[in-house]
Formats: sequence, C-alpha cells, structure tokens
Amino acid sequence: MPIPDDAPAAAAHSVRHLFARRSLRVPGTRLAAVALPAPTGPRSHWHYWWQAHYLDCLLDEHERDAGTGALSEARKLARGIWLRNGGRWRNAYYDDMAWLALALQRLDAVDGRRRPRRRVRVLGNALRSAHTPDLGGGVYWNTARDYKNTPSTAPAALFFARAGETGRAQELLDWLRERLFDAGNGLYLDGVKADGRVERSLHTYNQGTVLGALVAVGGSDNLRHAADLARAVAGKVADDDGVLPLGGAGDAGLFTGILARYFAQALTATGDPAAAAGIRAVLGATAEAVWAGRRTDGAGLLVFPPRQDGPVSLSSQLQAWMILEAAGRAGAGQPAAG
Repeated sequence: MPIPDDAPAAAAHSVRHLFARRSLRVPGTRLAAVALPAPTGPRSHWHYWWQAHYLDCLLDEHERDAGTGALSEARKLARGIWLRNGGRWRNAYYDDMAWLALALQRLDAVDGRRRPRRRVRVLGNALRSAHTPDLGGGVYWNTARDYKNTPSTAPAALFFARAGETGRAQELLDWLRERLFDAGNGLYLDGVKADGRVERSLHTYNQGTVLGALVAVGGSDNLRHAADLARAVAGKVADDDGVLPLGGAGDAGLFTGILARYFAQALTATGDPAAAAGIRAVLGATAEAVWAGRRTDGAGLLVFPPRQDGPVSLSSQLQAWMILEAAGRAGAGQPAAG
C-alpha cells in the first residue's frame, strides 16, 4: 500500500494528542502516558527511556516541519522528565541515560547551543564513569556493574562521537566488534556478563545503534562495516517480504523503531549502493506494513499496529512514528498524494 506524504505528520499528531500530559500536573511540562487508556494517578509508572525516545520523535517532527510546535513540546518534555525523575537527570541504567543524553544533545543542537547544557554534561559524565577497563572495555548496563552490553555501549559511542570524543567512541566500537560481533551472521549480540559469558540474544535496536555510531565516527573501515551490517539486517532480520519485526507492548515495542532511525541515517553515509538499496527497500516495506495496519479511534486519531489486547502501549506508537519518519527521510516506499 502506498504511503502518503503526510504519514509521519499524521503519526506525530496522533501520538501527541493521545498520549501527551502535564508531568505531575505541573504547567509548562509534558510527559507521555505509557499506555492508552492512561494509568491513573500522578505517580503511575512512566518509563524514563521511553520518554527519551518521545523527545527524539518531537525533534524529528520539528526538523521535518518547524511550524508544528514540536520544539516547544520538546522543551516542555525535557522539563517534565527532570521533574518526574525527582529533580535529577541520572537513573540506575546507563542505557537509559544514554538515550536521554542523545535526545538532549540533539535539543541543544537545535537550540544552537555552543556548549552543552548542564543536563547533557551530567549524563555524559555518568556514561564516562561506566566506561571502564573491566571485561576489556565497554559500558556497564546499570549501577550494579555486573554486565556490559550493546544497549549501553553503542548509544554511548554515538553520544561521544557527536560530542567530538571520537577516540572514546572508536574504543567502544572496537570493543563491541571484538566481544559482541557474531561474524557467522554479521549481527551484534547482546552483552558480556561479569564472568565473561556472552549473552547471545539478538535484538533489532542493537544493530541500529551500532550502525548509528559507525556512521557518526566515520572512516573507511567503519563505513564498510556499516554497509555489511546493513546488508545483514536486510537479509537476516527482515522477513521474506522485507518487513522488520514489530514487537508488541513493553520495551520491545520500541526496538525496531530505533533500528529504523539509524538505518535511515546509514542510507547515504556508507557509499555502498547495494546496502543503500537494501535499507530503502526494508524501510519502505516496514513503513507500508505499519501504515496498512493503522486504525482510527473515535476522535479520528490513528493507532498503529501491532494489534494487542488491553491498553495500547506508548512504545508501539512511538515505534510506528519513528518508522514512518525514517521511511520519509529515506524516500522509501512510493509516496502518494493525500
């Protein structure tokens, strides 16, 4: 099914109107409800790292169309996250902090900041503290410091690359490639436990964040590896129709959206036409599947697949938004008018 030009805008409008609330009911703040219908009570669960991706999505919207008010919403959301997190930026998970650091880093760039705000410096310092020589390098997953993994190390590498710390970013990429790259399938495994055992599970978002970091650091070797990784994703992660897996509720509902974001960024960066064709085809097929599965609520707003019993998870809706934005940036699919 062709994807209309306004599909990303429709997704953005729907998510904002269905999920956005004041944080702890404080004026001038935003926070997204984690499900629809929204959990009751001002202190209901809120998912720190989902909010970071909501912030990234708002910045995508602003970059696509500065007239929507998304930048104002992003600033309110940053305040709302800080407020809901108890007036602090850090939490116990370095991957969570990396996601928020990346989004706030982008917000600084949009705001034209020459020097990072204190909140970005605080989160950057937390990530530096988790990058230790233990297990040969990498970034710890959480403050228990018993596991180093791709979900924390790859976005941290991307953060450092964007911050100009390319040496540290390359160290993290080298560690990932040495310890967690499975040459047999061309994909990245999840992590290394304190005793050196490797957790071999495969997740879509891990491939995406490694791709993003490889592209951000650049250099011929990194970009060749990024092209190879993109081909592996297209050939071994997407199904026979070229559609990436779409998780349901919970954290997994965001995973493929994250891959789509960095897949699109790798499209032209690798300089590999075959890899670019594969990226565009997969993004197009996945976006078409998301768009085809949409349904309309009573107010005319869109809710996207995967279908699920019970409340609609914010994670799945952010994922749909990310996929449609990524496909639009990549020129994937066959846009139609209207």
